[in-house]
Amino acid sequence: MIPLRDNVPSRGTPAVTYALIAANVAVYFLLQPSGGTRAGLIFTLQWGLVPSDLLGGMPRVPHPVPPSWTVLTSMFLHGGLFHILGNMWYLWLFGDNVEDAMGRARFAVFYFLSGVGAAAVQVLVDPGSRIPMVGASGAISGVLGGYLLLYPHARILTLIPLGFFTQIVEIPAVIVLGFWIVVQVLNGFLTFSLQTGGVAWFAHIGGFAAGMALVHIFRKRQPRGWGDRY
Repeated sequence: MIPLRDNVPSRGTPAVTYALIAANVAVYFLLQPSGGTRAGLIFTLQWGLVPSDLLGGMPRVPHPVPPSWTVLTSMFLHGGLFHILGNMWYLWLFGDNVEDAMGRARFAVFYFLSGVGAAAVQVLVDPGSRIPMVGASGAISGVLGGYLLLYPHARILTLIPLGFFTQIVEIPAVIVLGFWIVVQVLNGFLTFSLQTGGVAWFAHIGGFAAGMALVHIFRKRQPRGWGDRY
């Protein structure tokens, strides 16, 4: 299922959401070398989150900053064009409403704490990994977890690709996001023993769980009209 838009209007300009998207795009297109080059690999090893480096292992390349900083810097790196486009689409679609419910400053803290939670779970699951983890998807998973609790009855216009029978239908957010996290959990456990690069499924799971745990701490008010309209 591919979400296209929701029916929850923004009540203000989601400045933090826009700033996060702009920062991610700027890093990808202006700072990050192509992933298929030696420079791209070195850059990713330096600024991506390598679990073994974070826990005191011997890094393959010198880090310009302490490895602990890569928990943050890795959130702004991406493994390819489709990686960043997918992440930014989900942030664009769901971030504005969560920011509405929290306010700008609280949402920014919530976003980064969700990313930290995502990184913590991924490192806990595979502490000896020397594969760099990159991407905003852990933090964005936290946004999805927060959205699920804030707007479970929102309607999501969703593309369901079924070959010739592809459909676009409105589905409650609880089903769209519930299906999404089930897919992450299934893939995480199916690939648990594999030591190859790919999707950091447990980072998605950790970020989603962190978002659900933190959302009511950072929520500043009941969204106006939520109980009647969604």
